[in-house]
Amino acid sequence: MVSTRNIPPSTHPLADIIERLESGGALLPDSPENVMEVVGILKSYGVVLDAYWRNLIYISEHQFLVLFPFFKYFNGEISLGKLLRHWWHDRINYEFAEYCMKAMFWHGGGKLDAYLDTPEFCDRAQQAIQAKLRGNLMMQGLAKTFPGFLPEQVRQMVYYSALGQFWRVMSPMFLTLSDRYDRGEIKTIPDVVNHVLQGLVAAADKPITYAVNIRGQEYEIIPKSAGLTFLMDTAVPYVEAVFFRSFPFMGTVSYNAQARQIPPEQELFPYGALYADPLPVGGAGIPPTLLMQDMTHFLPDYLHTFYQRPPRGENDQRVKICVSFQKAMFCVTTAAILGLMPFPASTADPEQQQKNRAYLESWMNRLLESRLLSVQVCEV
Repeated sequence: MVSTRNIPPSTHPLADIIERLESGGALLPDSPENVMEVVGILKSYGVVLDAYWRNLIYISEHQFLVLFPFFKYFNGEISLGKLLRHWWHDRINYEFAEYCMKAMFWHGGGKLDAYLDTPEFCDRAQQAIQAKLRGNLMMQGLAKTFPGFLPEQVRQMVYYSALGQFWRVMSPMFLTLSDRYDRGEIKTIPDVVNHVLQGLVAAADKPITYAVNIRGQEYEIIPKSAGLTFLMDTAVPYVEAVFFRSFPFMGTVSYNAQARQIPPEQELFPYGALYADPLPVGGAGIPPTLLMQDMTHFLPDYLHTFYQRPPRGENDQRVKICVSFQKAMFCVTTAAILGLMPFPASTADPEQQQKNRAYLESWMNRLLESRLLSVQVCEV
């Protein structure tokens, strides 16, 4: 906590939230109800992420350059019963994981994105492509006719793996948070933020690598020597692409350039998880509906009871889950903001406090149009 404030109060429109952050708080106000919602939804999310990351890693390693991967969601376990459940939609919606992967792939950012344009990557990708195409005349013809096609598919496989590696860290982090809450160790929103922050710091330098096995030989596409790490090359680009930018939902705005309903530059996109209106959740073509549906199966009892409150009870459960999820993501965003802050929030040095203030105000400028003000009220 900041004991001495040596700079004048901020004049920013979100000055009260900036002051809260400077005092050791979070973007989300602290209340027992908010803590219960955030921890409960992150427990469910942690279970879903465990399924998501396993499938993403499976696709990246076992569906490499498979142009028609009909069974990519089966993780190599194909049976009639599983196929029938898949058709009946009695399954995890792995499509949402791919939606997030494509957002990261399209928006880019970090050294991972830069590495995919280097000669080293091109050489390593070509070695794997040539090994995969050996003896396949049709694919060889495709590669010669469209020389850029398969390298782009390899780039996409890299993002399958990178997002899987990111979620492989986040899933147990959220499940451990729930366990600590059940033991009475997590009592406040700052406790939640600190738990996530410590988890991010602990995994910050974890290397991001990617290799595929083709006919018994391993091909390193992202070697450890590339120097890609968990925090700066997956976590930060993920927050940028999924929390802030994402894509406009099909059917809700026009993609026609003349209609001018979509920003002309992708860095101006405001369609991420922190901006999305929860009300469309449940509608056809709204990707977060898939995630909210997945999380309905793993809600802890206390959160399920909370959602049964009148007047609507469970009739709008997916919308309520979406609101809770946004609250949780503001907590995760707080951890990212504090983790990247130039100086500790507890600093008493006026110059350091001023630099922290400018840093926080730049974040608040991006969050002005988000759902941040909406989640300041402690209700679903």
